[in-house]
Amino acid sequence: MLKTGKIRILLADDHAVLRAGLRLLIDNQPDLEVVGEADEGAEAIAKARELQPDLILLDLSMAGLDGLATLPVLKDELPDTRVLILTMYDDAGYLQETLRAGASGYILKKAVDSELLMAIRAVMRGETYIHSAMTDKLLQNVMPDAASAQADANPWAGLSEREFDVLRLVALGYTNAEIAEELYLSVKTVETYRARGMEKLNLQTRAQLVRLALEHGILE
Repeated sequence: MLKTGKIRILLADDHAVLRAGLRLLIDNQPDLEVVGEADEGAEAIAKARELQPDLILLDLSMAGLDGLATLPVLKDELPDTRVLILTMYDDAGYLQETLRAGASGYILKKAVDSELLMAIRAVMRGETYIHSAMTDKLLQNVMPDAASAQADANPWAGLSEREFDVLRLVALGYTNAEIAEELYLSVKTVETYRARGMEKLNLQTRAQLVRLALEHGILE
């Protein structure tokens, strides 16, 4: 299979309109491309064998073989291919099951385009990406008292992964434009994460942020 240097993505979803929208979004990115599509699990497995994609965007609810049944087969046959779950199911049980089966991330279909692109790039860097709306739900489901206890001990624990990334770079002296380039985000998105994170930490100035970061070893 010809390699282009881009992240090669297979779309597996039974909604043709959604696939068309995803293809348009992804193919407009300089580092990403869609190499194939499937509308049910068996076809996704066959296409994955043929195309050897770097990443598969996999829906859980498909006609025929669904995503939950497809995922373990994909991970068994293509262990180096990342699988990012893209679903409407805002359910901690599904999240846990797919992560146990080898998924690299879980994002909801209601996510904005920028977050989906962020998730794709994150899992390709070897990170596990969980949609921000699912984080608290997962903690409450697995460890009901963990979230509040962790937040009391470490205020940074209340931030999403991307809010943490942005604020760490702010504390290091990066401008919004530099952070946007570093994290493959728009400046507007960086500003949103920065404002949201500062509000969660109850901070008003960068000096306060730097002080807190130093106290907790964030800049080491």
